Amino acid sequence: MTHACFRWAIPVVLCAAGFSQTPEQVAAANKSLDDYRNSKAPILRDDFGEMGRYRAANTALAAPAAGEKRVVFFGDSITDIWPIAKYFPGKPYIGRGIGGQTTRQMLVRFRADVINLKPAAVVILAGTNDIAGNTGPMSLEEIEGNYTSLAELATANHIRVVMSSVLPVHNYTPKSLNFYAQRSPEKILALNRWMKDYCASNGCIYLDYFTPMVDPSGMLKKELADDGLHPNPDGYAVMAPLAEEAIQKALATK
Repeated sequence: MTHACFRWAIPVVLCAAGFSQTPEQVAAANKSLDDYRNSKAPILRDDFGEMGRYRAANTALAAPAAGEKRVVFFGDSITDIWPIAKYFPGKPYIGRGIGGQTTRQMLVRFRADVINLKPAAVVILAGTNDIAGNTGPMSLEEIEGNYTSLAELATANHIRVVMSSVLPVHNYTPKSLNFYAQRSPEKILALNRWMKDYCASNGCIYLDYFTPMVDPSGMLKKELADDGLHPNPDGYAVMAPLAEEAIQKALATK
């Protein structure tokens, strides 16, 4: 069997066999999501895109120096908690992640947090919270439409686009159960397939985190994330060289 077949066919088969949730797990995950959304209600009402998060930092940021290839890492909590300077020392890379965000929110702040910073490239990592429903139910088509809008906005402003695959999830630890139950592995696979095809057809770079981080059961490798969703230092150590390779490919394109 080819590597490509392992990547897609085996996890899908295993999803059907091993990813079922008990009613109690589903109820707990739904309550966790409701509690999260209620806690965010004031922000979602008053500043849906959370434009205030990076306003001061963006204002203080100087324009790129001559010849500088600035890159913005744009995403949700996985980007937010990633210490970019540590994993990419000496690189003009900037983190603009906000925990919990969906692509709906990211579209709102894309101009302020990406376009206005004049980067040469943007690395987009999103989608997992869309699948979870952090800002309400979203179909795959709606998520894909938001990705398309982000890519088109970037391209129109001469910013090269790197689209990162959605990471797998696991339920191997007690604190991973809710995150896992909120995120359909089948939808993760489907969104990643769409993303790879979109990149191939539209001149973007597809950054595949999924394949090296997934285990034989189709789950996120336990040692890479303590809570089943957010990478730990070992997880980011896997991701960083893959991101750097994708960035260099993007910067080399005309």
